[in-house]
Amino acid sequence: MDTLDVSRWQFGITTVYHFIFVPLTIGLAPLIAMMQTAWVVTGNERWYRLTKFFGKLFLINFALGVATGIVQEFQFGMNWSEYSRFIGDIFGAPLALEALIAFFMESTFIGLWIFGWTRLPKLVHLATIWIVALGVNASAYFIVAANSFMQHPVGARYNPETGRAELESITALLTNNTTLAAFPHVVAGAFLTAGVFVAGVAGWWMVRNARSGDAAKLEEARTMWRPAARASLVVVVLAGIALVFTGDIQGKLMFDQQPMKMASAESLCHTETDPDFSVLTVGTHNNCDSVIHVLKVPYVLPYLAEGQFSDVTLAGVQDLQQTYNVKYGPGDYRPNLFVTYWSFRAMIGLAAGAMLLVFAGFWVTRGGRVPDQKWFSWLSLLAIPTPFLANSAGWVFTEMGRQPWAVVPNPTGDPNIRMTVQQAVSEHSATTVLFSLIVFTLLYGALAVVWFYLIRRYVVAGPDTPKPAPDTPDEPSVEQLSFAY
Repeated sequence: MDTLDVSRWQFGITTVYHFIFVPLTIGLAPLIAMMQTAWVVTGNERWYRLTKFFGKLFLINFALGVATGIVQEFQFGMNWSEYSRFIGDIFGAPLALEALIAFFMESTFIGLWIFGWTRLPKLVHLATIWIVALGVNASAYFIVAANSFMQHPVGARYNPETGRAELESITALLTNNTTLAAFPHVVAGAFLTAGVFVAGVAGWWMVRNARSGDAAKLEEARTMWRPAARASLVVVVLAGIALVFTGDIQGKLMFDQQPMKMASAESLCHTETDPDFSVLTVGTHNNCDSVIHVLKVPYVLPYLAEGQFSDVTLAGVQDLQQTYNVKYGPGDYRPNLFVTYWSFRAMIGLAAGAMLLVFAGFWVTRGGRVPDQKWFSWLSLLAIPTPFLANSAGWVFTEMGRQPWAVVPNPTGDPNIRMTVQQAVSEHSATTVLFSLIVFTLLYGALAVVWFYLIRRYVVAGPDTPKPAPDTPDEPSVEQLSFAY
């Protein structure tokens, strides 16, 4: 492998690994804020215990996410220095905003939330976790805005004297229609992840307590774990609906802005009118004409592309390749069709798989029932990884589908603002990058073990023994205000 291949592997591995933590952080913070709100409003101690329990899991996930995320930004300068030189003035703007606004909101108020249980009034302390929830979602927005420039560059112009792209409008950058479509989709995926995580853990504990034969534990299953499970299942349903609608909007934009990506996602080799949506294929894919579409569904693909069921002509991979050769010069402008095709279907299939827990969960808890079936306990645990994998598959599709571009040319924008990954890579030796790849992979592997061990340990340990919720003053004192600021 050459420097480009190793650099791509390193960035891909570290990015996918980092994104394991991101959706759970984005989605779980608001859910914990809702649990704490329920405790403050109702005074029900069980919501306090759930807040502390899932808050502990959130903090573990948040810490690992921060540690692995720092590496991502360094790689732009280390492994992709030509990319940073070309669009650093633009790409750096939303990343700087993410650090200056969102990350400081998260880090400051998460500290107040951790140490403020007995020092801050209930409402002030509740506000801190809501600000954390706002901060993690603001962080996601700025990161999506930076990524969206790579998918659809706007708000910039090319300076022929410096050979670099320059920012013209921060407003256009932050209101990129690609950003406005992608951000709700990312947040919906995060709520799906967090909802399944809470429902899975609550479902497992519900069955465990119900099978214990202990009357007190059975009551805990009925009054604490069952409400938590059903509330989180509602979140999963709402997130699933949001994913369908936001995914449809995002897909229509992709057909317009990146037709090669969507043609590759379908392994549509040649231009067709009203092609069927492919559910299953056989063949090598990358040898496009060898693909055989085994199972197809009519009307779906035209609707995904243009919102109508017929009279829709979609360009194929081979025809787009010829067009791009003329427009951008000789080269291979096709992504890896095998990865693009199957990651798209893995994203949809794994996200839909989470709905199995929804149907089973609502059924076994209907009419006030507390399930004791062992199969539901296993289903609850097995469902937890599915949205994590679906989110990862979605990002693999998004990033692999735009290859070979690091910055995809905007069909209606400045034609000079474009860059391939070959042009973006740093001039390091392959051995140097391979060394860092091995180090990061081993380090991240060790962190994965630590993360799983800690999550499993505290899930199995369960909530703290019931004890009175902390008493806090109704109004902050001078000492508390000085602590807060």
